[in-house]
Amino acid sequence: MAVAGCPDSFLHHPYYQDQVEQTSPHRPQSLAGPAFPAQSERLANHQEDDVDLEALVNDMSLSLESLCSACGMQSETTPLLQNGQHTRGPPPPSAARCIQPQLSPRQKVQRSQPVHILAARRLQEEDQQFRTSSLPAIPNPFPELCGLESPPVLAPGSLPPRQDVAKQDVRVFSEDGTSRVVEILADTTARDLCQWLVYRSHCVDDNSWALVECHPHLGLERCLEDHELVVQVEGTMASESKFLFRKNYAKYEFFKNPTNFFPEQMVTWCQQSNGSQSQLLQTFLNASSCPEIQGFLHVRELGRRSWKKLYVCLRRSGLYHSTKGASKEPRHLQLLADLEDSGVFSLTAGRKQYGAPTDFGFCIKPNKVRSEAKELRLLCAEDEQGRTCWMTAFRLLKYGVLLYENYRVPQQRKPAPSPFSTPVRSVSENSLVAMDFSGQTGRVIENPAEAQSAALEEGHAWRKRSTRLGALGSQSPLLPSTLSTVIHRTQHWFHGRISREESHRLIKQQGLVDGLFLLRDSQSNPKAFVLTLCHHQKIKNFQILPCEEDGKLFFSLDEGKTRFSDLIQLVDFYQLNRGVLPCKLKHHCIRVAL
Repeated sequence: MAVAGCPDSFLHHPYYQDQVEQTSPHRPQSLAGPAFPAQSERLANHQEDDVDLEALVNDMSLSLESLCSACGMQSETTPLLQNGQHTRGPPPPSAARCIQPQLSPRQKVQRSQPVHILAARRLQEEDQQFRTSSLPAIPNPFPELCGLESPPVLAPGSLPPRQDVAKQDVRVFSEDGTSRVVEILADTTARDLCQWLVYRSHCVDDNSWALVECHPHLGLERCLEDHELVVQVEGTMASESKFLFRKNYAKYEFFKNPTNFFPEQMVTWCQQSNGSQSQLLQTFLNASSCPEIQGFLHVRELGRRSWKKLYVCLRRSGLYHSTKGASKEPRHLQLLADLEDSGVFSLTAGRKQYGAPTDFGFCIKPNKVRSEAKELRLLCAEDEQGRTCWMTAFRLLKYGVLLYENYRVPQQRKPAPSPFSTPVRSVSENSLVAMDFSGQTGRVIENPAEAQSAALEEGHAWRKRSTRLGALGSQSPLLPSTLSTVIHRTQHWFHGRISREESHRLIKQQGLVDGLFLLRDSQSNPKAFVLTLCHHQKIKNFQILPCEEDGKLFFSLDEGKTRFSDLIQLVDFYQLNRGVLPCKLKHHCIRVAL
């Protein structure tokens, strides 16, 4: 007799037989089938083999579950055959598996019928319990949150208040009309926004970029200081106003050359003490000192279109005008504008829009004014140097040390030069000298006449070099001349067909500093070009004429004495040599598309 993998000796155990006699009153019935022996033969050997099969099946189930885990069960219920082996062939037909209903537990065990056990789910539970018990015990860091008596409830003030970062969209325009919308934080400064625009526009970050506050309906504009908050400034602007992204080389030029910005006759001190021109900037930056800017200005009366020429003085407390000639006595001084809640702007169309007597107008605009022109304090100087002096002094008296810190920050951020990097040659006038390399060793040319002749010889050497390269490298005689007439159009300093007035406006907008230049097409001569250059805050124009020799085209600024095969060579030469120009070419006007 085989009872689902249980040996026959187990059935003859005395304890097992006693339990069978007490608990099994039923007798098995005969089953049809050739695989089972007759009932009389089975009962002849074991007359008293009635067993408690329910307990037996439970015991066998626990022992068989260990076998099921090694077999990789694929379904939730696993049929087990004789000796605990799995069914490997296809399932038998339904007729062969059919048994008579209401079979006793002994009949099921004696005939080794398949026993269906819910093993998969139980194995998963045991496996999970085994993994949990095998892990090391980790103490609970928050036992007070796991108690059943008091659920974890946070007090209203237990967590810090959430600070939402305020963001705002700002649209920035370039000089060619393109624009870009930038999402900035509430604490974004003008320097931060300029550096981001320089990075996105793939420009050179030379710390000369500026964010310009422009009011087209009022004809006003000014450059934001690097420390000013963009969101705060935008809150004082009207809907017609906008931000411009452009170059401003003169933003901190007064720290380098203060004598060009402050004429000696316009600067005085309230207390006649030891003050000199060399200590002018220290006097402006020192809050305890009291410098003054004085002179005559054209002042427009509030609410009227008439202009008056008055004697005006600028102090830390404000802008005053004298009611009696050039007297500066307190009883003769009357306040024109305050410096605290105001900004200084330059007039873009003073003559046309406000009837200004000169083209060098500026304005002191209160921050509360947005679109009302009647509350603007309009002023006019006699020349560009006078206007620059008044506006620069206004900035120094209002911001003081902040301007100097803004000027020093880019210099402090410059990385130290690497010993493996090639040193970059400076193009400043103080670091470049004329050299003579005709001998075995080079020497510095100290004689100005000899330096000028050396520059002319270098220009002729460039001409011969370009002629030799053109003869060797060009396969077509038309290619060099065609390329030399169009190659300059790829450069940033060339601005194409713009008028004289437009070129002067670009120079003024990007700062009246020495060496600021641009090239454009000539309006009077279609084959010529014009070099527009700034020197001593004055704008001059130089015509570049084409000339031919031996069937080849050249360009010259000095009536053919110094010739160049294209405009790029001409600009490179005058960046290193002054030649016939009043100064060397330093900075070029540039327009960037956002």
